Amino acid sequence: SDDSYLLSESLLGYLKNKDRKLTILDMGSGSGIQAETCRSLGFENILVADIDTDAISHLKKSKLKTIHSDLFKKIPASKKFGLIIFNPPYLPEDPLEPKDSRLATTGGKRGYEIILDFLTQAKSHLASSGSILLLISSLSKPAVIKSKARTLGFNIKLLSRKKIFFEELFVYQLAPKNH
Repeated sequence: SDDSYLLSESLLGYLKNKDRKLTILDMGSGSGIQAETCRSLGFENILVADIDTDAISHLKKSKLKTIHSDLFKKIPASKKFGLIIFNPPYLPEDPLEPKDSRLATTGGKRGYEIILDFLTQAKSHLASSGSILLLISSLSKPAVIKSKARTLGFNIKLLSRKKIFFEELFVYQLAPKNH
């Protein structure tokens, strides 16, 4: 969908002049589009993680190194990444939405809770010179997310944005302030 393609386009630009040995984590990989974008550019040190077992089965068929994990719960604490990519579920909870689709779309009661948990956990898995590419929506309270990121010591840079009919999508690069 629009969010995945916007993030993939941003990723292409971000990775253009990066060392192909970069360690990459595609968190919440879903279909694997971000990992495939990395792989198409010659990156091989890619780990994909997802909470959904169907997504994991699909990703394994794509010959990607996979881990079934709720955010960083199953990622070894010692593992550091030069790039962490996340296209999170970011919509506020909708009681009318079927439960089976909420896993991919709902970011919590207000839409940003999973993203805040991700940022808190990602900090310890990011190499000191690493970056996070994070997609968020105008529906997921960007001011709250950016405030949390700054509190955690990240610099924030807008890489791209796209208006679609009921929301605006943003791709941000987050890097440790010492970077």
